[in-house]
Amino acid sequence: MHATTTTDGARPWYTHRWPWFLMLGPATVLVGGAYVTWLAVGHPDALVVDDYYKQGKAINQDLRRDRAATALGLSLHADYDPRSGRLSGRLAGKAAGPVAPFTIYLAHPTLPQRDLRVFVRPAADGTFAVALPALERTHWQVVVEGSLRDWRLAKGWDGAAPLTIVADAP
Repeated sequence: MHATTTTDGARPWYTHRWPWFLMLGPATVLVGGAYVTWLAVGHPDALVVDDYYKQGKAINQDLRRDRAATALGLSLHADYDPRSGRLSGRLAGKAAGPVAPFTIYLAHPTLPQRDLRVFVRPAADGTFAVALPALERTHWQVVVEGSLRDWRLAKGWDGAAPLTIVADAP
């Protein structure tokens, strides 16, 4: 009697190709499920906020800052040059005199590690030019705020067209 045959002369199941072929589907699902589980546990969703109540309360403060920008008549006009990596433009308002320093925050839509924060010291007439790393073509959320966080301008921007943010008229 040969070692790969049973007593009735048939070969054992594991020597046939069909059982292995039929097990391939469930085995693939198990491996794929393990991979997706690893992704879900190891890479949490950045869009979920842990403390949504605190974030909700912060919205009211942001609205006050938007109204302060409106009262100051603020507007920002800027353009990004991808060849030089510079964002240049002008912050203007109703108040006479030099423009105080401000911050430009570029928020990536899905990856918080790609967010950028730039502190800007404009010239007396409000013009500025700052160096930025190469920006990818995506829909950035731009927030411009005073150094004391007393006013705020916000708008979405694709990075290609010139950026214009004007505070709402009262």
